[in-house]
Amino acid sequence: MPFLDEQPQAQVRQQLEGLKGPVKLVVFTQELECEYCRENRALAQEVADLSDQIAIEVYNFALDKEAVQRYNVDKIPAIVVEGEKDYGVRFYGVPFGYEFASLLEAIQSVSAGDSGLAPESREMLAGLKEPLHLQVFVTLT
Repeated sequence: MPFLDEQPQAQVRQQLEGLKGPVKLVVFTQELECEYCRENRALAQEVADLSDQIAIEVYNFALDKEAVQRYNVDKIPAIVVEGEKDYGVRFYGVPFGYEFASLLEAIQSVSAGDSGLAPESREMLAGLKEPLHLQVFVTLT
């Protein structure tokens, strides 16, 4: 059973029409002991099916250790949004609700290779002397 009905599919397809470059959704999953892995993979596949600019790659979190290490994924379910390069965009858990809009925006940004940050923000970030690990947490309501 698809997560997106006809009308939302059309809206997502339209939103993804302007992608400037290819995007790969790298999904980390496993069959056992992962409550929402199946849904996460299915949703990523549905999104990929709506644009010829989006490909999907699936790895087993328990078995594909090289990919887990390469993408620095530490929990599942996970989706890495990768464009021309890996910008470090990760979604952990199923991006439903408001998080789905964030996933689509991440796909667009990664496709363009541009964060959309203002010049002032870019300047401030350029001044960082050490790596910064930034995480945003959301809860389902």
